[in-house]
Amino acid sequence: MDQFLQHLVNASVLGGTYALLGIGLTLIFGIMNVVNFTHGAIYTFGAYAMYLAAVALGLNFFVALPVALVAGLAMGALIEFALLRPLRRSDIDTTMLVMIGAGIILQSGTLWIFGGVAKAVPTPFPDAPLVIGPVSVSYVRLFVFCAALALIALTYFTINGTRLGRAMRATFQDHDTAALMGVNVSLIYTATFAIGSALAAAAGALLGPVYVVFPQMGDLAAVKAFAIVILGGLGSISGATIGGFILAFAEEIGAGYISSGYRDAMGFLIIIAVLLVKPTGLFARAERIG
Repeated sequence: MDQFLQHLVNASVLGGTYALLGIGLTLIFGIMNVVNFTHGAIYTFGAYAMYLAAVALGLNFFVALPVALVAGLAMGALIEFALLRPLRRSDIDTTMLVMIGAGIILQSGTLWIFGGVAKAVPTPFPDAPLVIGPVSVSYVRLFVFCAALALIALTYFTINGTRLGRAMRATFQDHDTAALMGVNVSLIYTATFAIGSALAAAAGALLGPVYVVFPQMGDLAAVKAFAIVILGGLGSISGATIGGFILAFAEEIGAGYISSGYRDAMGFLIIIAVLLVKPTGLFARAERIG
């Protein structure tokens, strides 16, 4: 039981960042119908933005995190404005190729600028873990969990409790009708891609200090983000959130009780099993983002 509780704590920390990745991706696909192949690269971009802010600029760790988030927001807005907006009426194949190319350029640019050597992001937290009974967790992981939950809650509030969120939900339901009702659809698309990218960058910025930062770190993260969205159901923020925690729990249990070599495989086996029973995902909602 003690070992199980420890795995549960570890999965909760990882699940929060997985949920951020999934929410960002499902927002972009649900509202814009764009498969964002730059998601993993922006995750990496957020981690390096955190590194630059905390190390190169010498900013306080707690200031560097929102700086990385804003950097991801700006990068997402730039990609939508420069690449996706001119392709608004193009076929999906053209858009996918452009996004794949953009992802490759971002990753190659990161490798060219920073090199292939992994970077460490220093934190102000003590090395000794917090011990509560049989469970121990490092303070940086505890911070990551709390910060991820705060960002998830902020995203829910933005979508469900603000004027921007109402416009985003209206665009998701029918962008033509939303435009007729006075919604600036182009602005909503830019805001959507920027917010989704900011969440991916935040996930990278949070996990960068836990592990290390390197140019290829977004490859597996992107695959997991797509898996989370498929598991939770396209267009469902709740599904992406729960799917992120399910994937993290499956990975942690698989690594703990079977083999660490099967960590990534266990999560995808769970996804295959779920999709065999419910092909639309666990929480697919065709009527709205939420």
